[in-house]
Order: sequence, then C-alpha cells, then structure tokens
Amino acid sequence: MNLNKVIFIMGVSGVGKSTIGALLSAELNIPYFDGDDFHSEENISKMSNGMALNDEDRQGWLKILNNLAKEQIKTTGCIIVCSALKQKYRDILNQDIIEKTNWVYLKGSFQQIKERMESRSGHFMSPQLLVSQFETLEAPKNAIDIDISLTPLEIINTLKNTLVEKSEFGLFGLGVMGKSLARNLASKGFKLSMFNRHVAGAEEDVAINFKNEFEELATSKAFDDLEFFVNSLQTPRKMMLMVNAGKIIDSVIEDLLPYLSEGDILIDGGNSNYKNTKERCDYLKSKNIYFIGAGISGGEEGALKGPSIMPGGNKEIYKQVQPFLEVIAAKDMNNLPCCTYIGEEGSGHFVKMVHNGIEYVEMQLLAEVSTILKTLGNNPDQIAAILESWKPSVNSYLLEITIDIFRKKEENDWLVNKIMDKAGNKGTGNWTTITTAELGVPSTLIASALFARYTSFYKEERVVANKNFGGNRNLKPSLTGDEILKAYQFSRIINHYQGLKLIFDAAKSYQWDLNLSEIARIWTNGCIIKSDLMFDLVDILREAHNILTNQKIVHTLTELKPSVNKVVSECVLAEIPISCLSESVNFLNMYSTANSSANIIQAQRDYFGAHTYQRIDDDSGKFHHSIWK
Repeated sequence: MNLNKVIFIMGVSGVGKSTIGALLSAELNIPYFDGDDFHSEENISKMSNGMALNDEDRQGWLKILNNLAKEQIKTTGCIIVCSALKQKYRDILNQDIIEKTNWVYLKGSFQQIKERMESRSGHFMSPQLLVSQFETLEAPKNAIDIDISLTPLEIINTLKNTLVEKSEFGLFGLGVMGKSLARNLASKGFKLSMFNRHVAGAEEDVAINFKNEFEELATSKAFDDLEFFVNSLQTPRKMMLMVNAGKIIDSVIEDLLPYLSEGDILIDGGNSNYKNTKERCDYLKSKNIYFIGAGISGGEEGALKGPSIMPGGNKEIYKQVQPFLEVIAAKDMNNLPCCTYIGEEGSGHFVKMVHNGIEYVEMQLLAEVSTILKTLGNNPDQIAAILESWKPSVNSYLLEITIDIFRKKEENDWLVNKIMDKAGNKGTGNWTTITTAELGVPSTLIASALFARYTSFYKEERVVANKNFGGNRNLKPSLTGDEILKAYQFSRIINHYQGLKLIFDAAKSYQWDLNLSEIARIWTNGCIIKSDLMFDLVDILREAHNILTNQKIVHTLTELKPSVNKVVSECVLAEIPISCLSESVNFLNMYSTANSSANIIQAQRDYFGAHTYQRIDDDSGKFHHSIWK
C-alpha cells in the first residue's frame, strides 16, 4: 500500500508500541521502524544505567527520525514508533512534513504499564524509569487515542479503519466556495469527505455529481446523509462548514452535535460576525468540541488555487487543523502560506471583516476615478488603457480586474454600460461600520463606501433628484491623468491606515495579541485586497502600528496632497460625486489639526447637558462646568 504518510506510534515505554507497529506494518504492507534502534550508543548506555535522557540527548535522535520519515514519504510511507513524550519532540518529528503525518497515542494507567514492564526481560528501559516518563508525558491533542486494554487485533482493526478507510478532513456545504475548497484540498492529496444537503427537486445528489465531475475528487467520498458523513471522518474529526453566515450556522451545528465526539473540531469558513463566532466557541467548548472561525478571502478562483486564510480561536486547537489550512493557502513571495494564526475567539473573522471593509473602499475609489475619467470624455477602452498605465505605480488585484471589466464587450457595446447602477452588499461592510462606531475608531472611508452603496440603491429617487438638482453637471474638471492617479494613491494609503487602526484598537479592546505585519503578509496574495502597497506595509508595520508615523509614508502623502486637493476641488465644482476621495482629504485634514473645533462641541455639550469639559490651562485633568448664561 502507498500511503505517502508517516504513522508515528507514541506512548511511554511498555505500552506495546513495537508490537502494534509491527502488526500494523504487516497489515498495511508498509515499512516499520522502531525508534529505539536509532538511538546513539551514548543514549542506550545512559538508559541502561538507569538514567533518563534529557532534551539535548534526544535532539539528534529526533532529527534522525525526522529525516527517515522524509525519505519514506517519497515512496510508500512508513510506521515509526518512539516515545515522543513532549510536544516539542513531536514538533521536531513533524518538521516540514506535518501535513503528511498521523499520530497514534497508546495510553494506559501507570499500574497497568508497570506490571507489563516488570514481566519483560532484556529491555534496556528499567521499570524504575517509568515514573520519570509519566512525569514527562504531555498527552497529544491531535492524535488517535488507543486504550491499551484492547487486544492487539482490536487495536489494529481500529487503526486500519481510522487511518485507511476514513477521511482526514470533512467539508460541509458545496456552494461556489465550498466546491473550490474541496478541489483544492483533494488536489493536495488529502483524503476528503464532502457533504451537501438533499432537497427533493432542488438539491439532489449534489455531492456525488460534483465528485464525478472532477478527476482530483476520485478518491474523495460524497454524502447527503449527515450521520454517514460524520462517521466517515477520522477522530478527532476536522470539518469545515461552508454555509451562509447567520442562523444557518447555528442550525448546522445543532444538526451535527448528535454525531460529534469530544475533541472534534468545526471550522466556520464563511463570513460570520466575529461576535457570533465568540459565542459559538464558548457554546461548543462547554461540550468539549472546538470551534475555529476562519476568514477566507479570494473568491471562487482563490479558494481553488490558494486563498488568504485568517483563522482565529484556541491556538493549540488551531495547530490540529494548521496542516490542512496552510497547505491549501496561497503562497507569499517567500513561498510561505498566506495563512497564519490570528488570535483568540472571533479575531479571525474580525480581521476578515475589516479586510472586507478595506475592500469596499478600494472598490469605491476605483469607481470614483473611473467616473472622473469618463467625465473627461474617455470611453471604457480608454479608461482601461489609462488604468493599465497606472499598474507600475499602484498595481493591485482590484485594479487588474477593473481593467478587464472596462474592456469586456457584449455585441457592439461595453458590458459595463449595460449593468444597473445598484451596488449590493452581503453585510460585512455594515458590520465593520457598526464596529468602528462601537469602538470609537474613525474608519470614515469604510462608512463612506458603505453609504455610497446604500445611496446607489435609491435608483428611482436618484432619477427624480437628477431632474431637480443635476442641471448644471456639464462642466468638465480641469484635471490630468497624473493628478487623478496621485489622488487615488493618496486615498488608498488613508484607507489602509484606517483599516489597520481599527484592527489595532480592537486588539487592545478585546485583549487579542494580533500581529499587524503578519496580517499584512497574508494579504499579499490570494485575497481581494492584495496589492503592491500591501507588500510595503509588511515591513512598515514591523516598526510601528501607525503607518502615518512612517517617514516614507509621511513624505509620500505630503507629495500627493496637492493633487488630491485639486481633484476633490475640481470634482466638487463639476458636481461629480467622489465620497471616498473627498473623505480621505477631510480625514487627514482633521487628523493633522493640532487644535480642532471640538472645543466648541464640548462647550455646547456643557451648555445644554452639563457634560463638563477640560481646560487647556489646567494640567490636572480635572473636569469643569460653567453657567453659560
């Protein structure tokens, strides 16, 4: 049999690792190696004299076994037995091959194992060292637990059923994203089970038809029966839910619960609200089932070829699903996965939410500059050519697709001219705007982009308003393409500052340990907001969380500001709506005002509501109240 995997069998001395390893090797017809055979003479001598090995003694031994595993993976795979009592030992054994390993943990009571060892002869491990081994043991959380009270035959049958016949990973929900992720997982060699509900006359045989459609899914298993799907997975089970956010997630969880076991892991790969993710984490934890909220960006193509993944939850639990998520993720410029542990609770979904808020603004800015270029008399092909010329300065995924959009024709006209000017949304921009208000963070561009979409939906009212107020819109702004490009650059920097600031302040508020530079890194590929600017932010954010304190950014914004001032002024005079371009200038003007008009607001609040105020001539921080009339 060719598993192309390494099965590590671990446990304290005396649990029967060698016996089980040899029997399983014969059953699966793959090589078997006893880790004890690879100890140095010094290690064997030390143990024979009743001395326990220390970490330094084991270092070289573990690396030898790791290299052995790497070589065996190239052919048939193998079985390796060794004690591997600490997690850091297992980390060395897993190094560079974590996605190709399975761990089996043979466990029993101290007394049970002591009696076994006392009945053995000729083994260099004395029963007296058993106490030390139990003190050292760190039970694994990502292994197949086997009770040694079972007979060897029962153990082998259990392992064969779990390792060979059962799937490593489950995917629940075969919509557009679910299907792409399933194909991605299967193409990486994972044994996959897929589930899609059965709805008579609407959704019938979705999973089996999908399996039969693609060659890479040939060895995957397809289900529309929930119990069979869950039971097809290795334990602890690892499954990703790819269903719509909201109450349907809770319904799916309740449907799954009767079939789940303690230690199973559910991953929500949808755009769920981060607060709901926190609640689901707590709810499932009470049942000893674990929940990971993983934001996934990249759309259908990204999910298939490699998305950016933002997982949040318990860090130790994340390590169990890390091999699956990191292997299917996009790769950055250094070939590292665009997937990283974000933080506790719902932080993964929070970061994805802000990602989408930044995305809203990036899209709105491109829509606004395109409107300006159209007003200047350019047709869609000409707009595409101008945007194409911007790529050396401001390239991004969204810029590239916008160029494609303007070039697409249908019959004798450009397709973009035939699309109704009503922009939809799926809620994440709304959540981001609500959250930034709740946390008191001025993410003004995200709010402007969201409200621009909302305004677009008032099509009928806008048509009437145009007749009433749009009569003077025949002026062309006096602008060059270079000035519009510079205004676009300026606004994008402010947008990224505001989004990252929201993440930073949320981390402080919720006590999440978030790494902004690492978040920017996983946004350099696979996601909708990947851009050349994001590459620069990876290094900038290593030095400071506030990018507006970086001297390179300060210099750039200072150089760009005259252009954005002119673009905004000319567009206002020409009555061209540019909510995000103008807001970027307004924000920086307010942000960089040392003495603002907020003193007047405080005086007004104190006048009508006795809300008090602080004085600039009183360093004590005391709050004052005045009788104003």
